[in-house]
Amino acid sequence: MPDIIHTGPGRGPEPVATRRHQEHFFAEMDETGLGAVDAVDDSGAPSSLWSEAWHKLRRRPLFWVAAAIIALVVVVAAFPGLFTSQNPRFCELSNSLGGSAAGHPFGFDKQGCDIYSRVIYGARPSVIVGVLTTLAVLVIGTVMGAVAGFFGGWFDTILSRITDIFFAIPLTLAAIVIMQLFSENRTSLTVVAVLASFGWTQIARITRGSVMSVKNNDYVTAAKSLGVSRISALTKHILPNAAAPIIVYATVALGTFIVAEATLSFLGIGLPPNVVSWGGDISIAQQSLRTRPEVLFYPAGALAITVLGFIMMGDAVRDALDPKVRTR
Repeated sequence: MPDIIHTGPGRGPEPVATRRHQEHFFAEMDETGLGAVDAVDDSGAPSSLWSEAWHKLRRRPLFWVAAAIIALVVVVAAFPGLFTSQNPRFCELSNSLGGSAAGHPFGFDKQGCDIYSRVIYGARPSVIVGVLTTLAVLVIGTVMGAVAGFFGGWFDTILSRITDIFFAIPLTLAAIVIMQLFSENRTSLTVVAVLASFGWTQIARITRGSVMSVKNNDYVTAAKSLGVSRISALTKHILPNAAAPIIVYATVALGTFIVAEATLSFLGIGLPPNVVSWGGDISIAQQSLRTRPEVLFYPAGALAITVLGFIMMGDAVRDALDPKVRTR
């Protein structure tokens, strides 16, 4: 008679023999020890934020497409003679709105000027204005934001209120009003100065917030305890670690300032008429939009591709430097 085991009140007895003959399955033991699983290779040098960002950028097609566009625009702006032998300022009214011909693949505009050569030579002033304005904005905005975020107190109060005043003024509207004062003797540096005077506020805000989030980290406290001055701590420890969002915005802002210069030139208050610019050519070409729309599309397309390259580069750099994106 098999043994009887009681399983509890309300349940009938279960024979032990039947339980003994039940098949049992056990998971196979992993031959790999926990030490090998948890082992970390620490023989190499620790990677920094920038090396990790570059490692990620190299694997993104978006980065290489943007880099190719920017490199092409920079080469065209620096060496326009490599791409055309035509004089962009030589115009013949007999060629007005003429189609493409040998040596003139884009045809002629309303004044009889070669469109292709003007598109090529129009890259230089746009790139110069965009780069110089971005550098000026970086200097002004970084200094203002870093001082306000690091020192705090009345520094932060005064500089933040000054930033708010300039931030409330639209960039394009302010540039249109101020450029009216230089209608007789405006140059590329005039456009740069006006755009930089009202375009630094966003970088100042970004810098202030980034510095405030970094200044209380342990390595900054350790540097101060070792006798590092406040200015050295700001320039050597805080700003390098707070530079990621600043670089991302500066990349996108460069394209924005190129568009702002083209807008001013389109309105006739940007670069002087003797300077070949995409905005000025778009303004002239709008008169022939119904008869020959391609006359407008060529300079507008060059402007759009250039700005698109910088925006794509900004997106790629942001994805590489943003810690939230890098941990996904």
